[in-house]
Amino acid sequence: MDERTRSWWGWGWTQEALADDACAGLAAGLPGCATDPVPVPAVPALRAPRVDPPAALADRFTADPHVRAGHTYGKAFRDVVRALAGDLSAAPDLVAFPRSEEDVAAVLDWAGGAGVAVVPYGGGSSVVGGTEYRGEGPVVSLDLTRLDRVLEIDATSRAARVQGGTLGPGLEDQLRPHGLTMRHFPQSFEFSTVGGWLATRSGGHYAMGGTHVDDFVESLRVVTPAGVNESWRLPASGAGPSPDRLFLGSEGALGVLTEAWLRVQARPVHRASAAVRFVRFDDGLAAVREIVQSGVTLANCRLLDHGEAHFSGAAQGGHTVLVLGAESAVAPVDVAGPVAIAQAHGGAVEEQGDAVGTWRSAFLRMPYLRDGITRCGGIVETFETACTWDAADALIEAVRSEVGAAVRQVCGVDGIVNCRITHVYPDGPAPYFTVLAGGRPGMQLGAWDEIKTAAMEVLTRHRASVTHHHAVGRDHRPGYDRQRPEPFAAALRAVKATLDPHGVLNPGVLV
Repeated sequence: MDERTRSWWGWGWTQEALADDACAGLAAGLPGCATDPVPVPAVPALRAPRVDPPAALADRFTADPHVRAGHTYGKAFRDVVRALAGDLSAAPDLVAFPRSEEDVAAVLDWAGGAGVAVVPYGGGSSVVGGTEYRGEGPVVSLDLTRLDRVLEIDATSRAARVQGGTLGPGLEDQLRPHGLTMRHFPQSFEFSTVGGWLATRSGGHYAMGGTHVDDFVESLRVVTPAGVNESWRLPASGAGPSPDRLFLGSEGALGVLTEAWLRVQARPVHRASAAVRFVRFDDGLAAVREIVQSGVTLANCRLLDHGEAHFSGAAQGGHTVLVLGAESAVAPVDVAGPVAIAQAHGGAVEEQGDAVGTWRSAFLRMPYLRDGITRCGGIVETFETACTWDAADALIEAVRSEVGAAVRQVCGVDGIVNCRITHVYPDGPAPYFTVLAGGRPGMQLGAWDEIKTAAMEVLTRHRASVTHHHAVGRDHRPGYDRQRPEPFAAALRAVKATLDPHGVLNPGVLV
């Protein structure tokens, strides 16, 4: 029996958090960083609930302080900083755990009449302020994790009807006896839900092919204050604008995603992988472009610059590393073709060690390391984007130089700006940046705000997306407002007013 508990203040499992000496060891590598980690506080006293649950649904609600604390924020850097400081002023008044779609509809009906904001909550892994209420008045966190079943499997069409509150491991556990998998594994897989993936247009671990959850959707069922919206199950349709596209990425502002028919596939049994080392990041980037434009589809094609490679343990000595992987359910696979392309661009195959396995382990562990650095006053920011290949070199260089300059100005010391390419398409890459800087408790939030602003300005100026797969939330709203065309923004506001006439659903995200 799993006795682990979810951390209310930081990432993942409480039992997996770094010990104090490990936090100090990480911080020692950042100039100007404190090395005495702040203690993890007990759940502080919370404001008394300002609203009572409706009598007919009282057993679906809780005001338990620990539960409310865990539903206050997502898992962004600024969320962790505020939780460690004991600032839970944004805590929801109540947390609701609906057990059926009828419960969801009843909560929304009550909230609309009572003027109570409702923030849909899946696994709470948002890193962009997607689950934090920043308005006035009472708010309820609507936790969907009791709706956690695979309701139906269509083996003929290879699709599954899944409830929105199903966590990643629960989904795979229910598909496994049928020899099936969804093959969607975001870094937050263990702590995020199907509904959360759909609401944020989640990106999975795989670098090519079906990279976003959009690619898996046959149909959606969404409960809105204006009624239930259910699309037909279809492999494709040319009948006007897609109703599913309206709700994919809507982040709980237009409705609550309660069910989805999702494409699944046979579980892979054949795998192959390789790691290729480059002296220059630019050579690796050129190799990746040729690989993806060759028409091959890989499970993994991830390029780590020297900083990312060093931090993950995938390579030392200042080398860039390309991680390649292929898989199949029906026939043996290899990565010989992509490796040959990489070698033609100056790459050398790693013959010793397991760079691929080392990188994967570090990838899954990284959020815990982020929390350890944060406890010592360090500043950690991650942001990702997408651009066309012709703009990639200039964008990456601008981020490194301009965000690096912002770190120096804000923190008074040099920081680290690392880059990895997480997803690749024939017409462009998705660069993912990690910013590490020394700091001390008390200055982290202000410094993070300035660094985040500098990063968003670079992305906007280069017409790169403000996010590739982290969603908009509240933290990316300024950049999203600049990215979207104004006629579309006006249409989105009209849709919001139609579907959520009382404006109770996750106010502040998207519009």
